[in-house]
Amino acid sequence: MSGMTMVPLKVLDPHAGSRSVVNRALAILATFQGNRSPQALSDISRSSGLPLATCYRIVQRLTEWGALERDGDSRYRVGLRLWEVASRAPRAGELQRYVRPYLLDLYETTGFATHLAVREGSELVSIERFQKPRNTSRRPIVGDRYQLHISGIGQVLLAFAPRRIQEEVLSGELPAFTQYTYTDRAALERVLTEIRRTGYAVSDRQTDLQNVVVAAPVRGFDGSVVAAVSLSCPPQTVDVRGMVHLIRLTATSISRSLAAAGYGDSAS
Repeated sequence: MSGMTMVPLKVLDPHAGSRSVVNRALAILATFQGNRSPQALSDISRSSGLPLATCYRIVQRLTEWGALERDGDSRYRVGLRLWEVASRAPRAGELQRYVRPYLLDLYETTGFATHLAVREGSELVSIERFQKPRNTSRRPIVGDRYQLHISGIGQVLLAFAPRRIQEEVLSGELPAFTQYTYTDRAALERVLTEIRRTGYAVSDRQTDLQNVVVAAPVRGFDGSVVAAVSLSCPPQTVDVRGMVHLIRLTATSISRSLAAAGYGDSAS
């Protein structure tokens, strides 16, 4: 930016300054993604890569608007107004409204954790989750993003994603979360082929060592996969055939509900 100050004003893009402020504000908001703890201004500055003074000015404006809130210790967290705006996102809010009754019913019937997620680009975004309050598993956290290869629900979304998305994931890094995580491209490709053939995925302790997960795709009115749902339980209590039957039945019921409502907004 210092080099641009030497350029005569008349040749500058008149909107460049506005975009710069927007980009900085977005960088600040991004520091709260996946972070549930309040942050001090110095933390935000460090994570966003912005100078402390610049960070302070933008954080104050975001706080005035309600995108951020400041607590008694002068630490910041996401504000209620930002949540209000985000809740209007149709791919999350509308889908959540249709799916929640089925997901809750599955949870209450089995006592096992249930999960709804969508694909955003080459990542999974968690939309809804039901689990026992004493469940020690922290993930997935609603609103957070995760890699597609590490879980059954992500693998379902990847299996039905456009080929360019699949190639982006398969050709990239496939880090291991446990010793069971798929880290080999050829092995993962075989799994994706099998998911497309059977219509479900089984993930055995690939994200953590406490859960076996089954997942199935949710389709919109046009037949496109718009989301995926999953059911997870401890390895010692797993009945894979029973879980697969339940998750496929739930996914089919949700898909019929979405089709009746004319919902179909597949991710890019």
